[in-house]
Amino acid sequence: MIVVTGSVTARQDSFDEVRRLSLEHVHRSRGEPGCISHAVHVDCENPLRLVFFEQWADRTALLNHFAVPASRDFVKSLQSLAAAATSIELYDATRLEKL
Repeated sequence: MIVVTGSVTARQDSFDEVRRLSLEHVHRSRGEPGCISHAVHVDCENPLRLVFFEQWADRTALLNHFAVPASRDFVKSLQSLAAAATSIELYDATRLEKL
């Protein structure tokens, strides 16, 4: 499984649009093949920062997600609305055991 974390900090004047675009992206992404989960959350310490957490079945599913034109458009849109550079990190994860 591939785990993706990311974040974007919006400007005060762009937060509502960043939130709207982020929720639209999350809802669309959940329907893509190989998407196990896809969510966005507001950071409790910085309410202008949105944090993404995603789980994908494998690297191929994630690469296909990145290739979707709407995904690329989403990232481009965020760049003009963000107060700082966005971040993204990818992890290759294996479940050790279920507690």
